[in-house]
Amino acid sequence: MTAELALGTYRCRAIPEAAVRAAASGVRLIDTAPNYATGRAQILLAPALAAHSSLNVSTKTGYFTAATGADAVNDGVLTEDQAAAGHSLAPDYVRWQTGRNRAQLGRDRLDLVLLHNPERAHPGNRPALHCAIRDAFVVLEEAAAAGHVAGYGIATWAGLDEEAFTVGELLALAAEAAGGQSHHLVAVQMPVSLVMMTPITQALDGRGPLPAAADAGLRVMASAPLHGGELPGMVDQELADLIRPGLTSAQACVLAVASCPGVTDVLIAASSAPHWREAADAVAQPSLTAAKLREITGVLASP
Repeated sequence: MTAELALGTYRCRAIPEAAVRAAASGVRLIDTAPNYATGRAQILLAPALAAHSSLNVSTKTGYFTAATGADAVNDGVLTEDQAAAGHSLAPDYVRWQTGRNRAQLGRDRLDLVLLHNPERAHPGNRPALHCAIRDAFVVLEEAAAAGHVAGYGIATWAGLDEEAFTVGELLALAAEAAGGQSHHLVAVQMPVSLVMMTPITQALDGRGPLPAAADAGLRVMASAPLHGGELPGMVDQELADLIRPGLTSAQACVLAVASCPGVTDVLIAASSAPHWREAADAVAQPSLTAAKLREITGVLASP
């Protein structure tokens, strides 16, 4: 099955318009964070979420703007030193930020809350990092029990690639946080693209985080599928035609990621109607076969 499109708001230039277009095109998930759009992304999304109650929203806790950090200090959930770091997994902060996310998004219950680049918390110290993740998961389990959060997960850039943690370790930490009961860890978000293609090549061999997540029934959200908009300019028409004749370079890149085993959602920051149609047409294509993905990654790995 080809993965579904979701709206990613990290590099989105016109968030309210993009959200309306995404909803109209049948997109079911919007991904955001409290530090996106200089701290305004969630507020900008709220009207579209109010108008489209069927839209799911994924947000985060971890990074924060200087203004949010100052608010957290004033409310006694961060010290001045913690606020200066611009990132925290401290339980009091995670609890406070999750409540703030609900207020800014206008949702009593958040569909998904992700720890944002948790590897930032204790670089190079796996035991300390795992303790911090588990303690943050405890807070999110409490939020789930209270009906404020449906599920949680992690959004990472390098944590899985560098093995600061594995999917198996995250599942074990979630089980600990839930006290041995069934936990609410339901998703991982990570970069997957024809530039950052290690997860693809691993998945084709049944290795790495994508098969592990799929085996556990986790949602896998592929971030940066176009590598910040740079990738289409790096893929010539010959390579695009190898991927699937008739597609543009951007469409070919999106289809490759959407076809990767284990990926369930592809985050696209498109704000214009033509870009949405282009991306939607790409994922409407039949998935690429494993053999085709091997051929593509082999070509790209060649010197």
